[in-house]
Amino acid sequence: MRALLTGGAGFVGSHLAETLLEQGHEVAVVDDLSTGSMANIAHLKTRPGFSYVIDTVMNEQLMAELIDRADVIFHLAAAVGVRLIVEAPVRTIETNVHGTEVVLKHAAKKNKLVVIFSTSEVYGKSGDVPFREDSDLVMGATNKHRWAYACSKAIDEFLALAYHREKKLPVIVVRLFNTVGPRQTGRYGMVIPTFMRQALAGEPITVYGDGKQTRSFTDVRDVVTGLTRLMHEPRAVGEVFNIGNSEEVSIYGLAERIKAIAASSSRIVLIPYDEAYDAGFEDMPRRVPDLRKIEALVGYRPTLSLDQILARVLTHTRAGLEPVNRG
Repeated sequence: MRALLTGGAGFVGSHLAETLLEQGHEVAVVDDLSTGSMANIAHLKTRPGFSYVIDTVMNEQLMAELIDRADVIFHLAAAVGVRLIVEAPVRTIETNVHGTEVVLKHAAKKNKLVVIFSTSEVYGKSGDVPFREDSDLVMGATNKHRWAYACSKAIDEFLALAYHREKKLPVIVVRLFNTVGPRQTGRYGMVIPTFMRQALAGEPITVYGDGKQTRSFTDVRDVVTGLTRLMHEPRAVGEVFNIGNSEEVSIYGLAERIKAIAASSSRIVLIPYDEAYDAGFEDMPRRVPDLRKIEALVGYRPTLSLDQILARVLTHTRAGLEPVNRG
């Protein structure tokens, strides 16, 4: 099978590319390196069946050619990270919405399978936890830029499912929860690589808000397993799936665990959201997936606990790699 990965030089995309190549598929990557990195795919450049193009998904002529040669498109290209979302809302919306529009339009011409990457952010401020795929989405006000990413990804989902219903395009929508692993950086506010770097450097571990907000973290290898299983399952077409881990931890508790595993002397410091981002910033109090749908269909279950994930991140961070967190 020939797979096209938009945003394939990013954290999740590079791991997915590795696995697809190991499974004997051909992999083509297109990435503008705005948040991805050539370092993430450098080790793949000599692998048989691998190719890459440094360009944007907004280049319609290029995308038409790449999609024409592919059997399945994994559309990962997006603006990511809370800090980037707050600082560049226009880029966030344009990249996420228009990029998805380009991919779907050209995939529909040749009826190619498209896996659309969405996010747990779409659940917004919903208190119906754990989040089910058919749960209501509760967004914040439009003057709160923090919700621009969630809204843009929700539009991506609506558009993909509309293409499926109206044009019979085979699409699968996946909502990734906080994903962690090697090659993830803290550059855009990803919490685990940031905390781990701070702990190893003996710097204050900076927890935003009161630290009571909870998250669930998933190893990228488990996420990729779920993705490849869905790719081969015809019953997944036209459906939305959570991919994550149901083990929940508070962000303050996460800081304590990272401090302990790193044997760090760092202090844990609380920083108000208004200082970290902008006035009136809103956050999700909990973010936990209901995984029954994907487990029932393809047998997906996360295999690594949070302590195992953190141990893996610690090893890679100490080795000079920048790892792990949020998706």
